[in-house]
This record gives sequence, structure tokens and C-alpha cells, in this order.
Amino acid sequence: MTTVTAQDIAALVTTRVQHPERIAEMAAARRQPTGLVGSTGRLLLVAADHAARGALRAGDDPVAMGDRPELLARMVRALERPGVDGVLGTADIIEDLLLLGALEGKVVIGSMNRGGLAGTVFEIDDRFTGYDAASIAAAGYQGGKMLFRIDPNDPATPATMQACADATGELASHRLMSMVEPFISGRDASGRMRNDLTTEAVIRSATVAAGLAPTSAYTWLKLPVVEDMEAVLAASTLPVVLLGGEVSSDQDAQFAAWSKALTSPTVRGMVVGRSLLFPPGGDVEAAVDATVEMMTS
Repeated sequence: MTTVTAQDIAALVTTRVQHPERIAEMAAARRQPTGLVGSTGRLLLVAADHAARGALRAGDDPVAMGDRPELLARMVRALERPGVDGVLGTADIIEDLLLLGALEGKVVIGSMNRGGLAGTVFEIDDRFTGYDAASIAAAGYQGGKMLFRIDPNDPATPATMQACADATGELASHRLMSMVEPFISGRDASGRMRNDLTTEAVIRSATVAAGLAPTSAYTWLKLPVVEDMEAVLAASTLPVVLLGGEVSSDQDAQFAAWSKALTSPTVRGMVVGRSLLFPPGGDVEAAVDATVEMMTS
């Protein structure tokens, strides 16, 4: 499948209406990946869990990820490219991709906490409203991802921290990856939640995330690329995947920063969403292929 047609979407909806049990059946019958890393020796995932948190912007379009047929078409195109190992998403998107037959042999990471809706007063209170460890294990997926933001001024932070620790432990009990995405966060003068991307803040968030749960055996960190990544990557011995982040107007500079960080043996992959799915110029295949080439160089 090289595209997603209106007929594909109609068939998908019909299956959801008439045979919703097919989702579990297809998950059970899905060909499993041979491991967490593929042909590049590293893990490359396409991320599309933003919409469940109400974060739809990509580049200059405030609702780019709100068009589900278009998003699915771009994801299918990305997943078909050599070197792309799998997907990170919420149940609705992963199940759409299952029904489209796009997840055979792919690594699937379920997004777990999406309750901290973007732009709300309760954004730090990031409830686990998506997958849990038991459902990820039952579906035969490879792990779960959680967003862990630490706001020193918000008393809701400890509840999110405890929930992330519990989820990490539960995933480990199933021998499944826990992908923790930590930030030191806070509200700016306008009240908008911002992540602190200074080197010191990212180091601090990484060390706190690494210490979650009774075991770190299955924990990976998902970290942003910041100015002094060498210092960030020295903060822990846990495997790291790089966060792709927002769509950049200067894609060459963004790729150069990624490429430099990838030279570290601690970095074992990348999780990229909007930068691959909505690149400047719209060429998904070219953006994916350039990222794969960078990971193998």
C-alpha cells in the first residue's frame, strides 16, 4: 500500500462498525519484529500520538494532524520506507494502521498518558488515559511510552511521577520496553506550558526519569537534542532515543544536530513525528530516507 484512498477509509470504518473484533484478531496474527532494532542497528519510530493530547500543529498549520485520512496516508508512506522500524501511537491510530495492514513486522510502542491536554490548566496532571501495560502485552506490542514533565511549581507533578514509576514497573514485569520522555517544565508569562531545553534542565530530567520504578532493566529515555548533548548523554547508562521535535524551518541544521548526537554509543535510535510526516516541502519519503541515511552513516 503506497497511499490511503477514500475507499480504504470507508472499509476501515465499516470494519469498526460491523466487525470490531477484527482489531484484536489482527493484532494477534500480526507478524512480530525480530527485535527492537532493525536493519540500521538502531530503532527508528514514526510518532503520531500528539493528537490525543490536543496538540495538532505541524509547522504553520495549527490543525495539520487533525485530518486523519491525510495523517494515515503520510504514516503509511513513512512506514513503507526501508529502515523505518515501527510506530509510536495511541490505540486509535495504531488500530487504524493495523486494519490497513501497515504494521506487519513492525515495532509498536503504545502511548500511555495523554491526559495532560495541551493548553489546559491541568496540563501537568498527565493522567494515563491511553494504553496500560496489560493491554500492550495482550496485543503483542513491544512497549509503552510515557511523557513525564516535572513542574517545580505545580503540585500535580508527584502524581504524574508516581504513575510513570508504576507504569515502568508494570511494563518491566512483562519484559516490555518503557520509553520515558522527561522534561523540566513550567508556565511562561502568558501561562503557556514550556519545556526547559537548557542542558542543565535536560540532564536533571534524565536522571530523575532513569531512577523511576523498582528496575530500570527495560527503561529507555526519549530525550530532546540540545546544545551540549555530550553532557546530557553522560547523565545515564540507559539507552536513549532522540526526540525529533517540532518541524524546523532549517531542516539542514536540524539534521546536523541529530547526526552529531547519533555518534554517541548511548543513542540507540530516533522517534520522529511531525518532522518526518510534515517536512518542509511535503516530501515524506525524502525526509525519511535522509534520516535513515544519517542513522547508518
